[in-house]
Amino acid sequence: MTGADPEAAPRAARDTPDLAALDRLVCTCRACPRLVAWREEVAVVKRAAFRHEEYWGRPVPGFGPADARILVVGLAPAAHGGNRTGRMFTGDPSGEVLFGALHAVGLATGAHPVSRDDGIELIDTRLTAPVHCAPPENKPTPEEREHCAPFLSRELELVRPTLRVIVVLGAFDWQALFTVLSTGGWNVARPRPRFAHGARVVLTHPDGRSVTVLGSYHVSQRNTATGRVTPTMVEEVLLRAKTIAES
Repeated sequence: MTGADPEAAPRAARDTPDLAALDRLVCTCRACPRLVAWREEVAVVKRAAFRHEEYWGRPVPGFGPADARILVVGLAPAAHGGNRTGRMFTGDPSGEVLFGALHAVGLATGAHPVSRDDGIELIDTRLTAPVHCAPPENKPTPEEREHCAPFLSRELELVRPTLRVIVVLGAFDWQALFTVLSTGGWNVARPRPRFAHGARVVLTHPDGRSVTVLGSYHVSQRNTATGRVTPTMVEEVLLRAKTIAES
């Protein structure tokens, strides 16, 4: 389907019946030439430490149960993390921080994600991103984000029956999420809420549901190395999300 028309997968997202079908569709996408070229080049050249491993080298789908009450929205897969292992926040320092925090507050069964078959499961939580391919320098373009938006939009629709909290990692993801929420019918104030670590926004939907959006600095290696965000800070946001989801 996607061979003849690289943008077929994003267009087909709205018709996927469930998250399993959406995740399979995500893995077929070739809508962004720059990202396709980069993810595949990285999978061939590889990092020396992983030279004997077979890289995933495709778009990385969301991870977590379909009835999750908490959705964690990251940026995009890391070139030698998710792009290598095939699972969000797995196999790199950012994943160690995030999964460590998730495990600490009881939202993951393990704290050290190394591969998509390491047995770790998320509890009442799903991980996703506004961009599903690893971008050069971890910087997707606005156009690439727009190409990927139908996937996040459909994912939000599919988890809406149980969704209570969205944790957003970073300002880029905050902007991407609120764009998708606005087009998806959620009542988003104008001007849009500003991102900040610890930000909290409650949104309502015409169907009567509400969702709380929480902001957190991204768990990037740059942020953690400089101390801009610490594991404790991430744990505090996730614990707040868990408390809201269970209330």
